[in-house]
Amino acid sequence: MKLRKVTAASAVVLALAVTATACGSDNKKDSGSSGSGGGKITVGIKFDQPGIGQKTPQGYAGFDVDVATYVAGKLGYKPDQIQWKETKSAERENALSRGDVDFIAASYSITPARQQKVDFAGPYLLAHQDVLIRADDNAIKSPSDLNSKKLCSVTGSTSAQNVHDKLAPKAQLQQYPTYSACLTGLQNKAIDALTTDDSILAGYASQAAFKGKFKLGGFKMTNENYGIGVKKGSDLKAKINTALEAMVSDGSWQKAVDKNFGPAQYKNEPAPKIGNIVS
Repeated sequence: MKLRKVTAASAVVLALAVTATACGSDNKKDSGSSGSGGGKITVGIKFDQPGIGQKTPQGYAGFDVDVATYVAGKLGYKPDQIQWKETKSAERENALSRGDVDFIAASYSITPARQQKVDFAGPYLLAHQDVLIRADDNAIKSPSDLNSKKLCSVTGSTSAQNVHDKLAPKAQLQQYPTYSACLTGLQNKAIDALTTDDSILAGYASQAAFKGKFKLGGFKMTNENYGIGVKKGSDLKAKINTALEAMVSDGSWQKAVDKNFGPAQYKNEPAPKIGNIVS
């Protein structure tokens, strides 16, 4: 009888120990998900922009990938704890509001309309709308020289239309399905220039297949302040800003610029100050 009492008591102790262990495991998992050494962080990037954000057979590459990896590291996550998620332009705000991603670094220009829906850390890069032309083309020296020229942009983009409406009304607009298709047309002289953000153009021109074949016009037709998007009200904004400041101060930011855009001889702007949105 006494033996049965002891056994029953032991069973209770054992059950409590198992419960405590299980609770401890859950707490550790929750703690890890907030960046204390365990769990994962989900980061939204582009998968199809060479030099910016690209999924390759070897992994993920590009300036935004390097920036996001550095930021995640400052938040307490190692590279193998980063879960990369493709976030196309039209889905960025939704991905943040739904909680599909923790933050987005995807050539994400800060605009008043977007700031109504999400918060932005940064900016971490000041880009400009520009044109890419053949390296041996000396006829296009200013936006007005695009008059009567065949100007390419990707279907759905407003870049070429902006140039046509404001700077070169006689430009012949050509819409191609992808930037790669525009580049092929530029190389084959089917078109005369390609327009979008200079950082994106530099990323494409830096590809091994196109190295030395194209050059940027350097026209700086618009200001594009790239920021890191977070959910509205997220405390990540302040932490990411601190990480971005550290990336600039220790030289990692410039190294990332040189690595991803250097082959296109991209003349980047200095690293912007946090909160300084250039209109």
